[in-house]
Amino acid sequence: MKKLKLQNEVFKMFVVNYREWLDVLGYAESTAYYLPNHLQEFFYYVEQQNISTLTEITPKTIKDYYRELKQRANERRSGALSKSYLNKHQQALKKFREYLQNHNYKDFNVHLKSEANPTEEKLNILTIEEIKELFEATEFSHAEPRFKLRDKAILTILYSCGLRRNEAVHLNLKDIFFDKERVYVRKGKNYKERFVPINRRNAEILEDYIFEARPEFYQSYLSEALFINQQGKRMQGKSFANRLKVIVASTNNKNIIEKKITLHILRHSIATHLLQKDVPLENIKTFLGHTSLESTQIYTHLLRTIENEAIQPILARAEL
Repeated sequence: MKKLKLQNEVFKMFVVNYREWLDVLGYAESTAYYLPNHLQEFFYYVEQQNISTLTEITPKTIKDYYRELKQRANERRSGALSKSYLNKHQQALKKFREYLQNHNYKDFNVHLKSEANPTEEKLNILTIEEIKELFEATEFSHAEPRFKLRDKAILTILYSCGLRRNEAVHLNLKDIFFDKERVYVRKGKNYKERFVPINRRNAEILEDYIFEARPEFYQSYLSEALFINQQGKRMQGKSFANRLKVIVASTNNKNIIEKKITLHILRHSIATHLLQKDVPLENIKTFLGHTSLESTQIYTHLLRTIENEAIQPILARAEL
């Protein structure tokens, strides 16, 4: 749908400015990419209704668009669009409303109820045993020790510390406080700063990378970035994603490989594992850097779904 071409210059401008706004606020690269695409799709629909200005867009316009969206066939598989995908379209419009409000336009109203039980991501949540396999796989993820130690440090930051990709990219050496066992996250979503705890084992992994592996990278002393590439420059999000793919492949575990793990799934996994260990939701919210508890509560449903699916085979066997 991103190939849909807009004719209205004002709508085109909104899509561009919206993308830049999301990027400036520090949203993940995937969010700053997909939400503007969804907004463009909405504007394309609006143009087909002969609407040319924001003032002509009413709550009914948005509801009619969403109703049509729910009836669309899924291009990748049979059936309709997934609930998670529909919620992403909702997020795009609601976040655009926030963008407009920040620019003193308050007449864009979105009255849509989120789709319940978007459970697709549950299939990708890693078990604790699978996480252990990822860490073990770093012993085989590269021929050179410096890359292996860097891979293990990447897993520590993204899983054990639960950082978003953009947060990991912008970490600096001085953000690791070994004496306080804390990681300082300076560029979180919406530029919200926070401290994330690290245990002794995580600290040791980061120490091994910083003091043994990192100095072996080209001109490492010239960069303040925690994670640097072969050219001695700050690693970017795409490089993190590529290293994760290599680590996953190095497990030789078909189940893990088929889950198509992303960087954000590591964050989902640690949140779910903390909940399994009865860590209070409010603490998980602070750990993840969520603004509202509502964002964190999705993990309670996710965990409930996982537990229900785990017990179903047991119940089925009991009925035999």
